[in-house]
Parts: sequence; structure tokens; C-alpha cells
Amino acid sequence: MLDAPPHLAGRREWAGLALLSVPTVLLGLDVTVLYLVVPSMVAALDPSTTQTLWIMDAYGFFIAGFLITMGTLGDRIGRRRLLMIGMTAFALASIFAALAPNAELLILARALLGIAGATLMPSTLSLISNMFADARQRALAIGVWATMFAVGMAAGPVAGGAMVDALWWGAAFLLAVPAAVLVLLGARRVLPEYADPAAGRLDLASVALSLAAILPVIYAVKHTAVHGPELKSAFLLAVGVISGTAFVRRQRGLRAPLLDVSLFSNRSFSAALVVLLVGLIGVGGTMYLVTQYLQLVQGLTPFVAGLWMGPPALAMFAAAIGAPFVARRLRPGSVMALTLGLSVIGYVLLTIVGSGDGAWVVVAFAFVYLGLGAISALGTDVVVGSAPASKSGSAAAMSETVMELGIAVGVALLGSLTTALYAARMTAPPGTAPQVTDGLTGSLPEALALADELSADVLVRAQETFTSAMNVAAATAGSAIILATLLCLVALRHLPPLGQEQRVEADQR
Repeated sequence: MLDAPPHLAGRREWAGLALLSVPTVLLGLDVTVLYLVVPSMVAALDPSTTQTLWIMDAYGFFIAGFLITMGTLGDRIGRRRLLMIGMTAFALASIFAALAPNAELLILARALLGIAGATLMPSTLSLISNMFADARQRALAIGVWATMFAVGMAAGPVAGGAMVDALWWGAAFLLAVPAAVLVLLGARRVLPEYADPAAGRLDLASVALSLAAILPVIYAVKHTAVHGPELKSAFLLAVGVISGTAFVRRQRGLRAPLLDVSLFSNRSFSAALVVLLVGLIGVGGTMYLVTQYLQLVQGLTPFVAGLWMGPPALAMFAAAIGAPFVARRLRPGSVMALTLGLSVIGYVLLTIVGSGDGAWVVVAFAFVYLGLGAISALGTDVVVGSAPASKSGSAAAMSETVMELGIAVGVALLGSLTTALYAARMTAPPGTAPQVTDGLTGSLPEALALADELSADVLVRAQETFTSAMNVAAATAGSAIILATLLCLVALRHLPPLGQEQRVEADQR
């Protein structure tokens, strides 16, 4: 006997989606808004190199660490309530960041922004799953959600530069204040409230173990990206693995776990998470290298480089919105595999571009972003749709955690690979001073910093060496994307087109 068709979303639900787009854009904006703010901020606060890195990284670092905790907290206290608390905290932390008088307090403000941001990500996504019961509408809504996050990331450098030019470096953070006011005024009108009455109390030991599992791993990944493989990173990875093992064991013995690990027994849930992880590793690392290429090889300013990232953002927008419509006729796994296959074209193009092929690099990255749009929309929909309504907050948090981890790992792996290849291939002319040789062969940014002491030919060769190293990194990422494409075809082949009645699958028995 077939169940009654799900209730279709109406005007209130679509208005709610529009409102949820505001914090989603804001979260994406805060990832990249500092790209053009850093020079002015450094001139005003005079932070050390380490402090500058923490100012840049603390936001994403703490978002990734607290996502699981905040996702399940929303299941317990109510997702709309958590969203409103999070928006208030985000606005206050943004004001704190804008007025920070020194680097130490700005780092603290960025950490608080990350914790507040961790309340917003799973809240927005789980509320969407509550508002859109119809599979077709839910997939489209998640596509809009994924697109809004990408829009925020694309707009970050442009908005940051504009605010710095018009006011001062801290003004870039104040964009959160009107956004928070808008969300707080409209939330009770258009957003439903949902809490799991059987969720139980929050297990603080599980919270501690989850943080001990995630934060050391994220820190080790970021440390490796800057300093290369070190014993410190290996130790932190070991701490994360041991804590993660203890976390999983504890969850299995709790009546009300922080994370229901039984979700991973669902083949669709696990496969979609792996695809998201691999896809974001490729995109995160490639985006890092492409932005470096545009600025260091092509010589573009950060602002102009940000504008050049507009066409790839449009490609992602088209894929994120269009993929759910195509998936109404084709299986979602096939649509994800098709778009990932198209993104492989981009990786192939990046393996053959030279130091003077800026336009082709942008075209190539547009293909890469095309795949990201589809897997962000459909992959996230599979993850959230595979979980029961009472666990959608936890499922949304897992999806976001995997995506944050993927970006960090991508930057670390592909960035480290490119740097290592550059160092191995770049040589200094005979007679070059030792300190200049160290900078020239260390990395392209260091080489360009020594431009006054190097000939134009040597600098051109350094740019060509970086480009050839990027070619190899793109080939590595493209190989991983091919494996993700095959995983979509194999592990997600049983999922029917969106909106069709799904029979009971083996992984649901």
C-alpha cells in the first residue's frame, strides 16, 4: 500500500527559504571576506605572521569543530530557536571583530564567529528538510541553499574590498548586523519550529570527544599546508583518530547519542558523504591554486581575481539549480556522475595550461565548479533525505562537517604537493646569494617578494615552475574525481528519479 503523497510547500515555505538564504550567504561571505581586508587589517593591528594565519583560519576551524554538536543541539532545543540564537551571537561577534583593537581580540572574535556559524549551517539545512517534504521541492530548495553559500563566497572579496575603500577594515564584518536583524524579525513569521521530543539530554562527554576528534585533525591539516609534514601534525592526527574511535564507541552505548552512528549503515548516506568529501577536496585545493595562479602568475589584484571567479560561480549556480530538475527524469546518482565527469574536463584542462593561459584557467575552473554545484545540491539532499526527520539536524551537520573537512584537506594536500614540486624543480642561477636562493626555491610568493633582487627571466621561470606544479596537482585531483564519479554510478544507482515512489532498498532493511 502506497503512502499519501507528501504535502507540497506553499508561499510560506518558499518565503522561509528566501529568509534562510540570508544567513547562508552571510556564512559564505565570511569565508572569503578577509581576502582583501588583510592588508589594511595588518597595517592597523600589526599582527605577527602566526597571528595573521589564525585570524584567517579560526573561523573555519571552529565551524568544523562545532558543527556536530550544534546540529544535534538544534534537534534538542528547536532548530528555529537555535537559528535565532546563532544569528544574535553572529551579529554580536561581528561587532566585536569590527571593533577589535588588537590581533589577540580579533582572533578571539573570529573563533566566536566560527562557533556561532556552526549553529547556522545545520539549522538552515535541517529547517529546509522540515519545510519541503516533497523530494523534488526539497532537492530544488537545497540547490538554492548550496548556490547561496557559493554566492556569498564569490561576493566576499568584492564586498570586503568595497567596505575597506569606503570605511575601514573592520566595516566588512558589520554586514552581519542588518542580516541578523532581518532574520530575527522574519523567523517566527515564516519558519516552523521543530525539535525531537525523544532527543534526550546533551551528553557533554560526547561533545568533548567530538571536539577532540575533529579539531586536532583540522589543525594538523592546516599546519601541514603551511609547514609541511611534521611530527606535531602526526601526533595531532593520532589524537584525532583515538578520540574519534572513543566517540563512536560511546555513541553506540547511549540511548540519546550526540550523533546516531547507525546512519552510516545506510548506503546512500555514506556514499553521498564520501562523494562530497572527495569532491570538496578537489575543489578546495584547486580553488586555492587557481586564485594563487591568477594573482601570482597573471599579476591580478585580489579584487580583479575575485571578479574573474565570477564565471565559475555562474557555472556552479547553473548546476546547483539545474541538477534537481534533471534528477526528476534521471537518477540522482547518474546526474551527479555526469556533472562530475564534466568537471574532469576542467581538471584535464588544468593539466595542460601554461603561465600565459589565464582565460583557459578560468574556463577550466568553471567546469570544476560545475561538478561542485551538482554534488552540493543532490549529494546534500541524499544525505539529509536518508535520515529520519528527527535526525535531520545531525545529518545536516555531518554533511557540513565533511564539506569543511574536504576544503581544508584539499588546500593542505594540493597546496603541499604544488609547493613540494616547485621546490624540487626550481633552481637558482649560479652566484645567487644563499638567502635569495632559499626564498626563490621555497615558494612562488617568496620568490616574488624578492623581485628587486632577481632578474625578470628568473621570475618568469619561477612562474612557469609553479604552473607546471599546478598541472600535476590538477591531474592528482582529477584522478580522485574520476573515482568519485564511479562511486556515484555504483553506490547510488538504486536511487530513483526525484519524486518517484521509492521501494524499500536493501540498505533500509
